[in-house]
Amino acid sequence: MSNLDKKNSLIIGTRQSELALVQTYQVVELLKKFNKELNIEVKRISTIGDKILDKPLQAIGEKSLFTKELEVCLLNGEVDIVVHSLKDVTTVLPDGTCLGAILKRENPCDVLVLANGKSGNLENLPEGSCIGTGSVRRVGQLKRLYPHLKFEGIRGNLNTRLSKLDDPNSPYDGIILAYAGLLRLNKVDRISAHLNNIYHAVGQAAIGIQCKVNDLKVLKLLKDLNHCNTLIMCTAERSFMRELEGGCSVPLGVNTSIVDKTLSLSGLVCSVDGQNLVKHESHIEIDLNNLEESLEKAKELGIDLSLKLIKLGVRDILDKVRD
Repeated sequence: MSNLDKKNSLIIGTRQSELALVQTYQVVELLKKFNKELNIEVKRISTIGDKILDKPLQAIGEKSLFTKELEVCLLNGEVDIVVHSLKDVTTVLPDGTCLGAILKRENPCDVLVLANGKSGNLENLPEGSCIGTGSVRRVGQLKRLYPHLKFEGIRGNLNTRLSKLDDPNSPYDGIILAYAGLLRLNKVDRISAHLNNIYHAVGQAAIGIQCKVNDLKVLKLLKDLNHCNTLIMCTAERSFMRELEGGCSVPLGVNTSIVDKTLSLSGLVCSVDGQNLVKHESHIEIDLNNLEESLEKAKELGIDLSLKLIKLGVRDILDKVRD
């Protein structure tokens, strides 16, 4: 039984970073909009990914790096829901849990932030300039596009990475971040350039809310928070990644759109050195007035695209990345 059943209250689990809290209080605001009498408590929880900052994500060897501890608290009944950056959520959830809602997505593109507030683009940086990013997805694509640059890992939450860039002794000439994070922390003035030429992470810029599958009152409460188009697009992306068994440690990117009645999904897998790249695009007609059917078609689209990439040899790239 959830706190919602007992006393019209809700305990929300979240990571402790400023961005995670901003996203969580966005959820609080939306919940209050639909249920003004609801009592809400926010519980801050530290995850493996927050604690281990001296290794690249792919070297830690764990799944659910930023979600596992939150999910344990959910299953133990310590919290009623957990708020995630959807890109951190594995495509196979722990038994007994589900995504109760996905909020409207912000622009999912990546951006360049240069040191000392400089303006400019990656192509104009001097040869050997050092760009910080902890994402193998970004590194693989950017090495292919900008072979004159050097890419080094950088870990920590968004503010930590900005502080590392701003340090007078910083090794970085710039760093790559998600636009949505800078927007939510009111730091878009730091953006030097939008990187619209690279594929973004699955679920990037969307907020997902996880709950128990049998908590019907919570599920009903969360239903109003769903954004139809975002839910459909992210369902297609997550289906694609699930079929390829991808995650944070795999250089896999997507671009998704809904135009009129057409759902389009582009997918890419690139070797970390940028030398090998496989990409393809698939489309399917959907009826936005029939959400259940559209979600099934979105799943089909993700599977279809993954099979096309497998035929094009993507398994060879993935196997080398995982070795």
